[in-house]
Parts: sequence; C-alpha cells; structure tokens
Amino acid sequence: MKKYNDMKRKVFIAVMSLVVSGGLSSQSVYPGQHSGKLKKETIAPMQVKSFDLKDVRLLPSRFRENMMRDSMWMASIEVDRMLHSFRTNAGVFAGREGGYMTVKKLGGWESLDCELRGHTTGHLLSAYGLMYAVTGSELFKHKGDSLVSGLAEVQNALGNGYLSAYPEELINRNIRGTSVWAPWYTLHKLFSGLIDQYLYSDNQKALEIVTRMADWAYHKLKPLDEVTRRKMIRNEFGGINESFYNLYAITGDERYRWLAGFFYHNDVIDPLKEQRDDLGTKHTNTFIPKVIAEARNYELTEDENSRKLSDFFWHTMIDRHTFAPGCSSDKEHYFDPDHFSKHISGYTGETCCTYNMLKLSRHLFCWEASPEVADYYERALYNHILGQQDPHTGMVTYFLPLLSGSHKVYSTKENSFWCCMGSGFENHAKYGEAIYYHNDKGIYVNLFIPSVVNWREKGLTLRQETDFPAEETTVLTIEAQNPVETTVYLRYPSWSKGVKVFVNGKKIAVKQNPGSNIAITRLWKDGDRITADYPMCLRVETTPDNPQKGALIYGPLVLAGERGTDGMQAPAPDSNPALYNDYYTYDYHIPAGLRTTLKLDVEHPERSVQRVGTELKFTTSQGDVIEPLYNIHRQRYVVYWDLEKE
Repeated sequence: MKKYNDMKRKVFIAVMSLVVSGGLSSQSVYPGQHSGKLKKETIAPMQVKSFDLKDVRLLPSRFRENMMRDSMWMASIEVDRMLHSFRTNAGVFAGREGGYMTVKKLGGWESLDCELRGHTTGHLLSAYGLMYAVTGSELFKHKGDSLVSGLAEVQNALGNGYLSAYPEELINRNIRGTSVWAPWYTLHKLFSGLIDQYLYSDNQKALEIVTRMADWAYHKLKPLDEVTRRKMIRNEFGGINESFYNLYAITGDERYRWLAGFFYHNDVIDPLKEQRDDLGTKHTNTFIPKVIAEARNYELTEDENSRKLSDFFWHTMIDRHTFAPGCSSDKEHYFDPDHFSKHISGYTGETCCTYNMLKLSRHLFCWEASPEVADYYERALYNHILGQQDPHTGMVTYFLPLLSGSHKVYSTKENSFWCCMGSGFENHAKYGEAIYYHNDKGIYVNLFIPSVVNWREKGLTLRQETDFPAEETTVLTIEAQNPVETTVYLRYPSWSKGVKVFVNGKKIAVKQNPGSNIAITRLWKDGDRITADYPMCLRVETTPDNPQKGALIYGPLVLAGERGTDGMQAPAPDSNPALYNDYYTYDYHIPAGLRTTLKLDVEHPERSVQRVGTELKFTTSQGDVIEPLYNIHRQRYVVYWDLEKE
C-alpha cells in the first residue's frame, strides 16, 4: 500500500507539471503531425492540419481532472504484469520476476486462457507515449521504455520477428479458417502501440521491433492466395491496415503498404464504395477502424474512392446510426434505424465505437474543416467520452447504457481489461487533440476547453479560458513577441444562435450563421483578447421512428434525469470480477415503478424545465432533477423520455 501511495504521489506531481508544460494529442497519425519522422507525407489536399501534441496543453477543467486520474491508474500498473503473458508464451522470465508462480497474473481479457490477451499492453504503449508527451515526466517515459525492452526480449526469444502474448499457432488457425477470437486485432494494438512509442517518445527500439513484426507478417502472408486471404480476414482484425499504412508512412517500405492492402475487407468496404448502407446487423466496431484505414490511404495516395467511401460512411453513421450522446450500436451491433427506439437498451454505446468515430472525424475535419464534423466531435466527446470515467474511482465503462433506469457499469483494476478499458487509457490522455487546427490562413478554435496552444510557425500563443459549458463565454488571449497578421476562425456551433463576439472589448459584426466559422482577420498584438458568448438553449431530440421518445439537449449537452440507487445490488455499479463478460448480460434490477415519462411542450421545453442557479442542473414541473449525462455516476438515470404533453 505504501508503494502504491508513493507512486500516486509521484504521478500527481508529474501530472501537475502539465500546468506549465506539455501538450495533448492522440494515438494515430493525422495530417500535419510528426514532422521529420515520416518518409511519406500526406499528398492529398488538406484544408487544415493538426497540431503536434507538444503544442497544446490543458488548463484546469473537468477534462484535465479526468486525464490526471487516468495517468495515476496507468502509472500504478506494473510492467512485469503486462509482460507476463508475453514471457509465458516465449518461455522467458526475467530474474527479478522470480518465475511464473510469483507474478500476480491479470484477469478478464488478459487472463492466460483468453485468446485476446496482450491487447491492453498495446493500448498502454500508446497511452504511455501520450502521457509522456503531456507531462514531460520521465515516469511515463520509463514505463514505455520498460515495456518496449521486455517486448524486445520476448521477440528475440521467439526468433522469427513474431511477437504476441499467445502462440503463433493462433495465427495459423486463423489462416486455415479455424475459429479463433481475434488474433490480428490484438496484434493491431501492439503494432499501433509500438508505432506510437516511436512517434511520441522517440523510442527507436520500438520502431525496430515493429518493423521486425511487419517483416514477419509480410513473409507469412505474401504466399497466400486470394481464397485464403478472404477466408482469413472474415475474422475480426481491427484496424491493423491503418497501422501498416502508418508504418509505410514512417519507413517508405512498399511491403508495408502491400500489407495494408492485404487486409482490405471486401465485405465491409465494397458496399461503401457503392454508397450503400449495407450495415444491417453487423458488428459496428468491425467497420469503423477499417474506414479509418481507408481515410489514411486517401491521405497517403490521394485515392478518391477511399475519400468518398469514408465521407459516405461517416454521414451514414451520424445520420442513421447514432444515439443522442454521439454513441452507436446495441450489443456492439448495428440495427434497423426504422426500429431505432426498440434498441435503446442497457447495452448501447460501445465506447470503442465512439473512440474510433472520433479518430475518423479528425481525419475528415483535416480534409474539409467542416463545422458539422466539429459539432459531432463535441457532442460525442462531452456526452460519452468525458462521462466514461467514474470520477470517484477512475474506472471506465464498456457501454453507455441508455435504457431508462439503467446505470453505468465500471471496470475493475484487476479483472476486466476489456477493449473499452484499453481504448479508455488513451481516451483520457488526448483531450487536447481536436481543440485547435491551423492552415496557412489562420487558426481554428473548435472546442471550448481551457487550454493553451503554441503556434510555432507564427510565433503566436493562444490561451483559452472558460467555464464552458457551465457558462456561455470563452475568452481567447493572444501572446506574441511580434505582431502577427492572421485569421482566427471561431466555430459557430449549430446549437447556438445570436453569438456575440468582442475584440478588445469592441463588438464585431457576426454575419455568419450557426454551423459555420466566424473569421476574424487582423494584425494581432500581444495581449489582444477575443471574447465570444455562445447562448445555449433547451431542445428535444426525438428518435427517428418515435416522436414520443426523446432526449433533452442543452447546447451540446445531453441531459439525464437522476433516478437514485433503489434496487441496485452489489457489486453494482461495478462489474462483477467473478464473471467474465458480465457487462454483456448485466441485470440492472430496474424497479418496476421507476418513472420514465416527462411532461413538456416539445417545441418550448424551457416552459417545463428550468435551470437552477449557476450549476448545470435543471428541475421539471414534475420534480425531476436533470443534469448533464457526463456528470451522473453510480446511480440510475433516464436519457430517452416517454414524452407527454403538459
């Protein structure tokens, strides 16, 4: 316990350094990032570029609090435990480890009898790289370096470039078309994590390991015929083709581009090329990473087919398959949008789906600088990702249940290690990634999150201070040694009307409409200030198939009604560590009399729902307490109400 508390103290100190240094970004490669580390740069035309992670840092806010809790959890995980299954597979044990019996083995999806074991190690490689960039703390550098060194030891022992926590025979089974969970999915996480260790932590050994893995994959797969290839890729492989595109960009090695093409999923991508929504009841997160790979292909090759299908898929997802909080899927699968309301269940909103939709959205925003894409990003970030983490424990959810009367179900530190726990490590380390973008003309302010961005090319720093969404105002202050002529593009969200903008206290004319950008061009000087007021109002968003079923929205925020803890049975709201996948069959024990109705005027909900004080809390004429969904934890709630006229 003392060791753990000492570690927590070290991490807290490290994370606090974020106040004065560091930045945030995300796992993946977006146009504009990682200059000098890519032999193949983006050739497709881009409207805007991303900032590198070192260029953005968060200021105090709920987002930074989540990031700090995430960092402490990550730091508490022992490297030897994350390497244990890898060393078991290779027959390698470090002397300090003491052998098989003395290492405390992990449970859940990282147990030695799980065919997905090892995926969390890949996620942590990415997350450690992000946290090192965020804080500059050697703690996270050491964690990442230690994992990489251990993996190098395992790879050397295996001898042929292969690296995994499970035997290569699982890959052979997959090639033969024999049932196996998802071996290439797990390898994708390792590929991605090692690439991120190189990009974000400058770990050269990680690049050596991942290129050896790719060489192994090339020699393994190159001899296979088309029939075998198609049979093999029926088995879920995540977004490993994105990793191969990124490795191709780093090295320029055409073999890795070939590998990316080898994992082209005909059943997934071909209908999208034809602009068809053929999603049916298929597995949602099988699709999204593969479209991300197509987006990356477009950026590196200018393949217009990849661009068009990525854009079509994104709009299809948003327009037909997305719930009010920005999440998708019911029990991880698509469903008929004509029966939308019937799928508001306790198993909606797999977090990995939202994680990947945000990744795809980042690519699309670089292409078009679309305010529509930014609107979605904000919606999903606040209502799903921010609320995925329990602020009391730092644990995270697999689903975002929308069934009325359900509650969030949180992971455990030792016995979960779900896919959404792995992506969760990354989710809360990368909040700064989409706040700002830039091009030759100016800088885009997309999100209203307290932060500082250093625009090195212009010698300009932009500081954003705000209490949004509790308040409607954000203030941007220019810091520049010399005057800089450029344009600041303020997002004008579709949810706001009558935006007021002031420069140095002087009101400027806003001629743009909601769902656009407000362009302010001038010679900016040190100390110049932009103040923007974004009025928020209540509205109701009904389901496409049932106008009597709807969610309350305030600005970009999905609101939920508190319903207390009656009927919740231990270990609720936590996952049961004794059960393997209890999140998937969870019995919420919803009380029979729990009220799900809301009486209001749909066109004028403010007549029945009033905000109370300065906090983001509302009351209804029926006595309901309503607040942002991201703030409700460890109790029941209602998001989609049965609407009645008042």
